[in-house]
Amino acid sequence: MSERAPVLVWDLPTRLTHWSFVVCIAVSWWTAEQRLMDWHRYSGYTMLGLLVFRIYWGIAGSSTARFTRFLSGPRAVLAHLRLPREQRVRNVGHTPLGSWSVVVLLLAMILQVTLGLFATDIDGLESGPLSHLVSFDGGRTFAEAHELSFDVLIVLAAVHVVAILFYLFLDRNDLTSPMLSGRKRVDGAAPGMQKVPVWRLWTGVALATLVVWGIVKG
Repeated sequence: MSERAPVLVWDLPTRLTHWSFVVCIAVSWWTAEQRLMDWHRYSGYTMLGLLVFRIYWGIAGSSTARFTRFLSGPRAVLAHLRLPREQRVRNVGHTPLGSWSVVVLLLAMILQVTLGLFATDIDGLESGPLSHLVSFDGGRTFAEAHELSFDVLIVLAAVHVVAILFYLFLDRNDLTSPMLSGRKRVDGAAPGMQKVPVWRLWTGVALATLVVWGIVKG
């Protein structure tokens, strides 16, 4: 058996984005509960920027961050689950099952943020930056859907955690540590992450900044 050596599987932008999503979801919930709506909006703007960057990074980023690298069909998911544990843990990057968990969470966050952009508070004083594009009743509908979609997002996040625990306890495959350190111990023959030029990172940051600025100021 080849020696299990640590290889780079997640780049820093992917890891920072991942954990920033976790923080933003927690902050968004707390600020909404405390009626700190200014900070709630800032959290939403931050999540919007993170989503724009993550979508861009899923197209132009490092190999393990790309959607084309880890998206797979139902057959691939079932085939992966049927593999012996020793083969499943060799996976570098997202597992087929985990990849769909990530995609569903991204879609849920996109829906959550989009609804918030058009939402209007019951007194009309606290509104999203695009609420002027819809009627007051329309803004209230967006606000109610915004609250409902957050509940769905929390459920999906819980399922995501359960999936991580499934791999940890049944496969003895720790998915959390690599998302912190960026490295994972795999068989010596397993390929690691393929990096991309740093200018792609700054292009993504600039794009996310411009999108958020355009929506907030526009």
